[in-house]
Amino acid sequence: MQKIGGSMAKKAIIAGASGLIGSSLLDILLSAQEFDEILILVRKNLPVTHAKLKQLVVDFDRLADYAAEISGDAIFSCLGTTMKKTPDLTVYRKIDHDYPLQLAQIAKQNGVAQYHMVSSLGANVNASNFYLKTKGQIEEDLKQVGLITLCIYQPAFLTGDRKENRLAEKFLVPLMTLLNPLLMGSLKKYRSIAAQTVASAMYKQSLKNQEGVFTYPSDKITELS
Repeated sequence: MQKIGGSMAKKAIIAGASGLIGSSLLDILLSAQEFDEILILVRKNLPVTHAKLKQLVVDFDRLADYAAEISGDAIFSCLGTTMKKTPDLTVYRKIDHDYPLQLAQIAKQNGVAQYHMVSSLGANVNASNFYLKTKGQIEEDLKQVGLITLCIYQPAFLTGDRKENRLAEKFLVPLMTLLNPLLMGSLKKYRSIAAQTVASAMYKQSLKNQEGVFTYPSDKITELS
């Protein structure tokens, strides 16, 4: 690969580029000089064009069929859904657990050095909440894959310009704006966080040559960004 800014240019892969964090991350990576190729895995083509961008339309239930094309320097998994969009818990688990795990296994198989995944604050395999339990399970399962670098991001309540209208957020966003300054010390991690902030932290961590498993709760994500 050609050299950019004195270092080897990189290829990034994003799954979930149409979502709140994924779309912010896509914007960042397309303008980042360290990356000269961005591959996004999509169900249907996004209305985005850029010289560095390649879109690969995939059936996520058959990810292994596309394994040969899913190679590069870093994979960013921003996959996720909501109960409103996916009330079927079996399908919900596939999106939040099975797809990210299969993607990590492909990353390991293809020698992709870095795997970055968006989880959630409070993720716990023993949680009674299905969402947090599923996030806890994917975190633990990813740790068993044997990736060179695994970065797990645990944001609190996310803010940003969502495509869909969520009634609860009309109340939560202004409420969290009032509460955030009051959440100090060990409670700082519960402050709401902008999707752009999470995306920025993911990008910056991808530029580091570190090996191992790293878990970043919401307050740490803010520091990293």
